[in-house]
Amino acid sequence: MSKKNSDIIHSSPNQLVNAFRKGLMSGAGYDTDNLKKKPLIAIANSHTEMTAGHNHLGRLADKVKEGILIEGGEYAEFNVPAPCDGIAMAHDGMRYVLAQRDLIADIVETHVRSQAFDAVVFIAGCDKINPGMMMAMGRLDLPSIYLAGGPGQMNIRNVPRFSSSIDHNDFHNDPELLLETFNCSTCGACEIMGTANTFQCLAEAMGICLPGSSNIPGWHSDKLKAARHTGQRVVQMYREGLNARQLLTQASLENAARMLMAIGGSTNGTLHLPAIAHSAGVELTLEHFKQASEQIPTLLAISPNGPWGVQDLWAAGGMPAVLKVMQADLDTSTKTVTGGTLQEVIDGARVLNSKVIPPRETPHRPTGGISVLHGNLAEGGAVVKQAGVIESMLKCTGPAVCFDSEDEALAAVQQGQVKEGDIMVLRYQGPKGGPGMPEMLGVTVALKAAGLSKTALVTDGRFSGATCGPCIGHICPEASDGGLIGVVKDGDLIEIDILGGKLNVELSDEEIARRREGWQPLVKEVGYGFMDRYRRHVRPASEGAILD
Repeated sequence: MSKKNSDIIHSSPNQLVNAFRKGLMSGAGYDTDNLKKKPLIAIANSHTEMTAGHNHLGRLADKVKEGILIEGGEYAEFNVPAPCDGIAMAHDGMRYVLAQRDLIADIVETHVRSQAFDAVVFIAGCDKINPGMMMAMGRLDLPSIYLAGGPGQMNIRNVPRFSSSIDHNDFHNDPELLLETFNCSTCGACEIMGTANTFQCLAEAMGICLPGSSNIPGWHSDKLKAARHTGQRVVQMYREGLNARQLLTQASLENAARMLMAIGGSTNGTLHLPAIAHSAGVELTLEHFKQASEQIPTLLAISPNGPWGVQDLWAAGGMPAVLKVMQADLDTSTKTVTGGTLQEVIDGARVLNSKVIPPRETPHRPTGGISVLHGNLAEGGAVVKQAGVIESMLKCTGPAVCFDSEDEALAAVQQGQVKEGDIMVLRYQGPKGGPGMPEMLGVTVALKAAGLSKTALVTDGRFSGATCGPCIGHICPEASDGGLIGVVKDGDLIEIDILGGKLNVELSDEEIARRREGWQPLVKEVGYGFMDRYRRHVRPASEGAILD
C-alpha cells in the first residue's frame, strides 16, 4: 500500500509523539499498529435527533462502518450541524441557515485535514447540509463518496403509493388534503422537490454517490444496503486513487446545472452549485443556468411543481432513469464513484413508469425549471422557478409595494394591504442585507393562503424549494450592495417577463440618479459574533454566496 495520510499518526519522525498518539488512540479503542496496514476513513455525518431528515442517519452510519470493516479499512465518525429550514423559518434563526452551509464545509475540511484521514464518507439529507458537505468534498480532494439520507413520506391517507397504474397523487394536488395531512410520517427529507431532494438527485448527476442510492426512501431497507455498499466502495476508491476532483469536474457540474432544470429543482441550486464548483476549482455562473434553461425542458412534475412525490420518482426508476431519458443533453463520459462513466450508469437504468418519468418529447413543461432574469432591477441577475408559475403570470406588470423586512410584508398580506396584481418588493434580505439571505417561505405561503395568485414577489432574498408561483429571488446587486431594488418606491411599475428573461422597473436614468443621491443602505442589527463576520466577507448570490 502506498503512503497514507494516516501514516503520520504512527510513523512521524518524532517517536515520542508517536507513542503519545498511540496511547490516545488506544484509549478510544484503536490499535495504531492495525492502522499501519489499513486506511483510516472519516465518516462526516449530520445525524441529529431533532429533525426527520437526519434522525435516522446514525443507523446509516453503522452500516457504512460495517462496509468499511468488511473491505479492510478503519473508520472514525464525527458530526456537523444539521439545521432544519422549517424550524428556522419565520424568526431570526433563518439568518443563520445559509451561513451554516459554509460553516459545515469549514468544519469538515479543517477536521479531516487536522486528523490525517485517508478518505471520507459524507452522510447528509437536508437543504444546506448537502451542499456544505459537497463543498468540503471538493476542497479536500480525497477519495470521497456521498450517501443521501433519502426522501421521507408525508402522512398521506388513501393514496395508492408506488403503483404504476396511478394517475396522480392526491396529496400533492389537493391543498386542503395537504394542510390536513402535512406531517412527516417517516424519517427522511420532506417529500417534495425542495432543496434537500434536489441535491440528493443532483449527486447522481455529478457521480458522487452510488447509482440509484439517492432516491431510496430513508425508511427503506434498501437504504441500509446502499449504506453498507457505500462503506465498502470508499475503501476501494482509496486503493484505486479515485479522488473527488476526478468526479467534480467542469463537465459534471454543468451536467448538474442541466439536470437542475430537468427535475424542476429548487432555485437554491443556483446558489449551491456555483459554490460546490468553486470548491472544486471550476467555475459555474448564472450564464450556465441561463443556457441550460433555454435548452432543457422541465421533464418531471414533482411537487410543488406537479402531482408526484419523490418516492414516486424512486418507484419509477429514480435518477438513473431520468439521466437515461436526458442523456442526449449530457456529457456522459464523466466519471462516477463506480470508477466507470455516467454512460455506464445510464446503460443499466430503466424507466418503470412513464407517467412520472415521461419521454423527453413530452415533458411536464417545454422550458427549463428555473429562469434567469436580467434588467435594470437585476443587473447581476435574478432567478425564478418558472416550472411552478401559472402561464398567465409568466409575463405581467404591476405597481410596487415595498417592504424592508419579512415581518412587515407578512403583516401587510395578512391585513389585506396587498392587492391582486401588486408586485411585492421585499429587500434587505440578501447575503449581506439579511444578513444570511433568509428564505421567504412565510410570505409566499401567506400569499397563497390569501388567494393572491396574481400577486408577484421580487426579493434579494431566496426561497424555499417548496415555493411556487411568481416569486423572483436572488436579485443582484442586492439592496445592501447598492442595487436598484433599494430605491424602488411604492407605485413604481415593475415589468416581469419570465420567458423573455427580463425584470425591469419603469424609471428613467435621471430619476434613478436622483434617488441614489445621498442614499444609504439599511444596516440590520445582528449582535456580536458570527453573522457580523459573515456579512463582511460573503460574496453576492450570483457567485454562490461563498465567503471570501
